[in-house]
Amino acid sequence: MDKNKYIEQETLKLIKFWSSFALIAGALIIILMSTLDYFVTPENFSKFLFYRLTCAFLMAILHLINRQTKNKHFQYAIIISAGILTSAMLELMILSFGGHQSTYYAGIMITIIFILGVIPIPFILSLIVVSVAYAIYLFPILLFDNITNMQIFINNNSFLVATFSIALIWRFLSQKSLINELSLQYELDKDKHELETYSTKLEELVQDRTKELTISEQRFRALFDNANDGVVVLDKNGIIINMNNKFCEMHGFDKEALIGTHFRLLEVEDNKDEKKERLKRILNGEPLVFETEHYKRDGTNILLEVSSKGISIGGDLYVQSFHRDITEKKAIQEQLIQSQKMESIGALAGGIAHNFNNLLTAILGYAELLQEYSDLDAESKQRVNNIESSARKAGVLVSKLLSFSRRERFEILPLNLNDVINDSVKLLEGVLDKRIGLKTNLSEGMPTIEGDPNQLEQVIMNLIVNAKDAMPDGGLITITTSTIEVRKGTLDIPAYIMPGRYVLLTISDTGCGIPNEIINRIFDPFFTTKEKGKGTGLGLATVYGIINNHKGYITVQSEIDKGSTFDVFLPVSDKVAFKAIKPKLFSVSGHENILLVDDEEEVLNFIKDILETHGYNVIPASNPLAAVDIFKNFAADIHLVIADIIMPLMQGKELIQNLKTIKPDIKIIAVSGYSDEVITKDKMMIDEFIGKPFEVYKMLSTVRRLLDTGIRKLPPY
Repeated sequence: MDKNKYIEQETLKLIKFWSSFALIAGALIIILMSTLDYFVTPENFSKFLFYRLTCAFLMAILHLINRQTKNKHFQYAIIISAGILTSAMLELMILSFGGHQSTYYAGIMITIIFILGVIPIPFILSLIVVSVAYAIYLFPILLFDNITNMQIFINNNSFLVATFSIALIWRFLSQKSLINELSLQYELDKDKHELETYSTKLEELVQDRTKELTISEQRFRALFDNANDGVVVLDKNGIIINMNNKFCEMHGFDKEALIGTHFRLLEVEDNKDEKKERLKRILNGEPLVFETEHYKRDGTNILLEVSSKGISIGGDLYVQSFHRDITEKKAIQEQLIQSQKMESIGALAGGIAHNFNNLLTAILGYAELLQEYSDLDAESKQRVNNIESSARKAGVLVSKLLSFSRRERFEILPLNLNDVINDSVKLLEGVLDKRIGLKTNLSEGMPTIEGDPNQLEQVIMNLIVNAKDAMPDGGLITITTSTIEVRKGTLDIPAYIMPGRYVLLTISDTGCGIPNEIINRIFDPFFTTKEKGKGTGLGLATVYGIINNHKGYITVQSEIDKGSTFDVFLPVSDKVAFKAIKPKLFSVSGHENILLVDDEEEVLNFIKDILETHGYNVIPASNPLAAVDIFKNFAADIHLVIADIIMPLMQGKELIQNLKTIKPDIKIIAVSGYSDEVITKDKMMIDEFIGKPFEVYKMLSTVRRLLDTGIRKLPPY
């Protein structure tokens, strides 16, 4: 890069930086100067404040544009625009307060001094900015102001011209000084590079003539005593001959205790043949980067990433290795892999559950209709009961899948976790084996959290059942709550848990423990160590999904034959705990006209059947395009629309937008096997959301309530 290009490049960098500073600082100063308006001209304070805020807002926009642009001319245009904006604002104030006699002309001078003094713009651009600013001041006064005091007018203009001239001279000299400085910097960098090249050649020459000094220099430079990584030097037999302080700190040993010992004493005893082969490859000149596990003095292990290379010093072969502690990094990687795996499986599970919900809606619905409206004998009723019971069990399984995939509808409320635990413990009374004790140690005065009480109860129940199954011969389950403040770098807290204040739920048992080889798989869906028919493998997967859904974390520690401990971290909320209000009952029959849209024929016929059974006139549509056509023709006679969200040809959100365009006040109930669709989150578009599968009374009572009162009762998100 030649000198001129270097100077231009560096100048543009400075202009961009100081332009951003000047725009933000100028906007703040403009707003702060409104205090002057309050004392000088209180009658114009409101109007001047509006001018100032508008100008400051436009300058903030120019700041954002300035950050994105890299074009020189566009950069200059932004600076000129800023000068015009500020001068125009001041001119409006001048014309409103005193005209040619106004003291606000000083603001024009301050603006020019600020622009030319802060931003290192070229002299020509400075002249343009000054000319434009002066023109904005002078011409409106000549055109719109009646000059009655020529002496003050000439005096003000003289001050402006003098100030502008001084500012231009200042800018000219500063620009010349900047160019000289950049030229000198360019020459210095060039000379420095040449000096470094010469120094390198000189060092090579010195190394050739002083072999003994070179050997000493190589040995001591290789140690890097102050390096952030642990550095160790071995001889060709694997004996430690030196190491740096970081290496000693990592392993908890003093330097004297390690020097002279064989390196394998630090390595975990596995794959001995592989380690011998690795050392052989390094000594043959092959640099290697690998992961290994070492013992520490306190008996724990440390995971390390090692970069090793054979080096020759004085004709002897050594191994130089850099050790980096990746224990925390590995934990984060495992958490990330687990999270990604759960996301992928969750997407699949959610899709299956959605389709299955459509089938369950029809099965459960028709079973209810058969029970209520069919004249069945006792044996047939029992068969229908069996169908309904099996379908509800399938619904529970689908609910677990949706909880795991984070697509189940849930209601977030501020609550006290201790209340949820006490309710769960009551449900378990008489269920646990008499040989299993259940102890609670709940901290008083616990802060509230935000969550779904039913889902959190499911978490507690699943973890307790999991603990019970781990103690076939009896034992003790302990439930503890406390408050914990997680800070960055907190000991014994996984690094992936974000800093903050949490309610900590701990459920521990004295059972058989979890083997190390499967502990990373326990949250996988459908993974179970139980006998066939005794477990679905969804219990802990559901727990994992619910905790993630509540923006919390779950960790597990286990030791064979000593038990397991699950820690659940839930973020603290500053809201007051929710108290439930019993819902009022609504009539379920009617005679209104209802447009029903669902692409699943079984669900469409089922909902149509239950509505018509209770007196409603139902207009069915099996696809959204047909629904729009029907609504165009009969919108005035339709009182309510019930629409599925996930449909071919047109999604539910687009369908509802079309219907609202035709009849903005139409009441709409959205139905879906999911609850995280975009349409359910836009509370202004729908009046109610019902998740599949649903009970007949739920649909009927919702329809009646909306038709009678229009009260909207959406689930919170």
